[in-house]
Amino acid sequence: MPIMTLHRLADLEPAAWDALLPDDQPFLRHAFLSALEDSGSVGGRSGWRSAHRLLTDAAGCPLAALPLYVKSHSYGEYVFDWGWADACQRAGIPYYPKLLCAVPFSPVAGARLLGRGEAAAELLDELCAGLEEQGLSGLHVNFTDATADDLLRGRDGWLERLGCQFHWKNRGYRDFQDFLDALASRKRKQLRKEREQVAGQGIAFDWREGHTLSEAEWDFVYACYANTYHVRGQAPYLTRSFFSLLAERMPEAIRVVLALQHARPVAMAFSLLGGDSLYGRYWGCLAEFDRLHFETCFYQGLEYAIGQGLQRFDAGAQGEHKLIRGFEPMITRSWHYLVHPGLRAAVADFLEEERLGIRQYAEQACELLPYRQG
Repeated sequence: MPIMTLHRLADLEPAAWDALLPDDQPFLRHAFLSALEDSGSVGGRSGWRSAHRLLTDAAGCPLAALPLYVKSHSYGEYVFDWGWADACQRAGIPYYPKLLCAVPFSPVAGARLLGRGEAAAELLDELCAGLEEQGLSGLHVNFTDATADDLLRGRDGWLERLGCQFHWKNRGYRDFQDFLDALASRKRKQLRKEREQVAGQGIAFDWREGHTLSEAEWDFVYACYANTYHVRGQAPYLTRSFFSLLAERMPEAIRVVLALQHARPVAMAFSLLGGDSLYGRYWGCLAEFDRLHFETCFYQGLEYAIGQGLQRFDAGAQGEHKLIRGFEPMITRSWHYLVHPGLRAAVADFLEEERLGIRQYAEQACELLPYRQG
């Protein structure tokens, strides 16, 4: 069956791409990925070159697809392979360019092999067979769902890598106080004190949907987002136009909470809504306020999720400080196909030890959760 490569997702009808998605998660939607491309957040000199692969029937209708990018670095992936690249450089083995199946700048697990399983498997096999000829060191599939895990597990040449994130689960809480009542007394007092400290600074919060924000308000959102990079001496991954394009193309999925001090915005957190989950993505503030990060990024999201009856709040990658706020360790997976046999063998040995360490880390993290025993 015909296989085609898309260097611009805009060349495919949104409905044709979205029909391959298995759920309501927003990050694989045509609107999200095309906004990254059309805003210049990927492409150009970003080091991300779109090369989405589609398998179609004789009539040109997509049967399966992979969101793919040719990478000249490892920034913005959140599955860290810098050590592998450094080892290759020392050994005189080219590591870049490589091929990545992922959502740029989004460490959110979900579908990666889109469409029919057997068709997606055919795409994978075709890609792996052509890597060396195209001068690519390997194919990496980051933050997979159970469907991709089942397809890749035990498949010849593929290496499994584990990671650990922290997600919050809604156990039928009536309100935020009901959630607090589920915590041990000392932890409950800590969370309540942190919220009181923010309120004592005269800060209130306003939840907004994507279509309600003006361009001036989007300017503020972007200034906050970009500032989180500027204070570390880095350039932001996303461009200003990405936010406007996303607000135009999928406003119903956008949730922004503005932190207001005496009616003046001072901070924000940007989230996406999909299915039964809230995904916290970006945050930023333009001045320092005690405990404002915890309130804006975590407690506001928890309270919103409870109020909307959502089952899960994914507040982003890493962050052991989330544990005492009720976020539980969750194992994530990525899969790696490396062309060079020596590199593949070395990485396989490393990953075997790393997987053991990640599982032990997740088990130990559970002991730090704030919930009352029993």
